[in-house]
Amino acid sequence: MPPDDPEPVPRLHWGPPPDGGPATTRRLRAAAEGPARPHRRPGWAADPLDELAEELAEVCAAAVHPDEIAAVLEADGMTAEQAAERYGRRDAFELAEDLFAKVPRAYPEPGPRPDPWQAAPWQSLLRAVVFTLPGLGYGLAERFLAAPRERQTASVAALVASALVAWAWNQGLAHRAYGRLASGGRAACGRTLRLGAPLGAVLAFASALAFLAPGGVTAFSAGQALYLGAATVLLVLGGERLLLYCLLPTAAGAALLLLFDLPGAVRAALLLTTVGGALGAAARETVRATRDAPPSAPAAASLAASVPYGLFGLACGVLTTFAALGDRLWYGNGAPASGPVVIALTLSMGAAEWLLYRCRGLSLRALAHSTSTGGLLLRAMRVLAVCLSTYLGALAVLALATTALWPGSPPLTVPRDLALLLLGAVLWTGLLLQALGTAWAPALLCIGAAAGEAVVFTLRSAGPTTAQLALCGGAAAALFAVATAQLGRITTHR
Repeated sequence: MPPDDPEPVPRLHWGPPPDGGPATTRRLRAAAEGPARPHRRPGWAADPLDELAEELAEVCAAAVHPDEIAAVLEADGMTAEQAAERYGRRDAFELAEDLFAKVPRAYPEPGPRPDPWQAAPWQSLLRAVVFTLPGLGYGLAERFLAAPRERQTASVAALVASALVAWAWNQGLAHRAYGRLASGGRAACGRTLRLGAPLGAVLAFASALAFLAPGGVTAFSAGQALYLGAATVLLVLGGERLLLYCLLPTAAGAALLLLFDLPGAVRAALLLTTVGGALGAAARETVRATRDAPPSAPAAASLAASVPYGLFGLACGVLTTFAALGDRLWYGNGAPASGPVVIALTLSMGAAEWLLYRCRGLSLRALAHSTSTGGLLLRAMRVLAVCLSTYLGALAVLALATTALWPGSPPLTVPRDLALLLLGAVLWTGLLLQALGTAWAPALLCIGAAAGEAVVFTLRSAGPTTAQLALCGGAAAALFAVATAQLGRITTHR
């Protein structure tokens, strides 16, 4: 794009004197006698072409064809008569060819372009907080989730099944809603969420009912399904602050538990306030989005386009569940759950989101400075490595902090820490590929890793940490290769 205040092209003043002097007389005589003859300059005189080349140096150096220089000359009033009289050339085109040959090429570097992928860090931080605070609800509802030993497996299965179904459904729903937002506007997006969010909550709750868990677990699963659906609506419609306000009662209750125990009625009231507030805010936002809006055109993309996003969400949920509950599933109910893993991962999603934007912006800058496809590929790999390592560094710090603060947490050894980082690499690189419009590759690779861990646990052929190191490591390497190839394509950055 041209700069905001371009320097004016040098204007050349070569017209006849205003008083009609000898130059005018010569032109009139030449017009009567026929075509102009090249004017011969004495050998001792300075070449006026040098002066002209100096005045038009920038134009001539940046031109890719003499016609560009000729256009500037004619725009400044250069005629064939003037070119012949002063410069000894037949016309502006011959003069432009000589200028083009005289001035070396020096194409200017493109000026800095505005980065379309700028993102405010505070917004990513806000989303990290609203991703993390719902986990405090498990601590607040601990009294309701208690179950006899013979029903503990059913309780855990109900909670996990409900969360996984909701996670997968809402990932696909969010993609569908964003697509409708782009093709049909906010009203079309609101209608999609108004239909899809309740349906997802019903499916998630039905999956919990299938395990015949105790009443408290079943009730919590219902609230969990409703909250996740409402949260998806608010996040898609830009209601992060509303969601934060809804989560404050649960956060306050979890903070009070650090000081003293709370009665069951108070715990239930705080949880219900959060869920009810989220439902009310989601309903209000969908009504506002669809009110007085004309019907939109049908969605361009089919429902099948959202399937890989749902599968990716399901796979991420399974991998995270194995990371959090792997020891308990392997060694029995007496083993502690790795709660800090979930807390660290959810907190790191804010940094992950911001780094996704930075990766896109830095990739555009790499494209602007690349002169070959090979150079672009190398720069893309460097950008990807820097952004991914930055995210993993943030995740490692969060994991150390949450492990130190979490009471009774298993120690974070080097293998455990490395397994967590590989899981983080899988999640971040998969999200990047989705942002680049490549959905099936991360979905299939993550589903394969999740299925592999499930088989390992079923056959009891390797421990949880070993399985995660092998399977998440392989998936992370494959995703990094696919992401590098995508960022190294010019068409990706259109």
